[in-house]
Amino acid sequence: MCFEYPVDPSVSLVCGVDEVGRGPLVGDVVTAAVILDPSCKIPNLTDSKKLSAKKREAVYAEIIEHARAWAVGRASPREIDELNILHATMLAMKRAVEALTMKPDYVLVDGNRVPDLYCPASSVVKGDLLVPEISAASIVAKVTRDREMDKLAEKYPQYGFEKHKGYPTAAHLEAIKKYGVNELYRRSYGPVRNILSGMEK
Repeated sequence: MCFEYPVDPSVSLVCGVDEVGRGPLVGDVVTAAVILDPSCKIPNLTDSKKLSAKKREAVYAEIIEHARAWAVGRASPREIDELNILHATMLAMKRAVEALTMKPDYVLVDGNRVPDLYCPASSVVKGDLLVPEISAASIVAKVTRDREMDKLAEKYPQYGFEKHKGYPTAAHLEAIKKYGVNELYRRSYGPVRNILSGMEK
C-alpha cells in the first residue's frame, strides 16, 4: 500500500508521530517523532507490532543512526489520570515534536486525531503501516517503552512487567491483587480502580 502526503511536494522536513502504551495499566504513555533522511532508506519500516522484538531493536538502531532528527515524548500515570488517556497522549505527542532538534515543515500523526502543534499536521489512519516516518516513530516509541518496562521489572520483579509490558493480562491482574498498586499505576483505569475499591472494603 502507498500513501500520498497531504503536503506540497516541495516540503522537505516531514515528521511522523506515533504512540505506544495507551492500554497498559502502568507506566507512561510514550510517543516518538521522527524525521527521516530521504537519501538513506531504512529497510523493514512498518508497524512496530509487525516486527519481532529482535527485529524491532535492529530497525530502531538504524533509525537512531540515520534519521535526520528524532525525539521521545511522554505523559506520566498522574497526567493520564488527570487528563484521561486521549488528552495525555496528545500532550505526549506535542512534547515529542517540540523536543526535535529541527522544526518540521509538516507532521503526520498515526490515528484520527492531531495534537495542538506549532506547524501544519494531518492524521493518517493506519499510518504506521502506510507512512515510513510514522512507522519509524512507532518503532522508536515501542522499543523505548519496552526497555523501560524491562527496567521496571528489575525493580519490581513480582509483577512480571518484562512479560506483559503492563497490559492487563490475567497474570498481571493477579499480581496486582497480591502485591498491591504502586505509584506507577494508572488509578483511573477500570481494572486498577476495581482492585483498589476491593482493597478498601
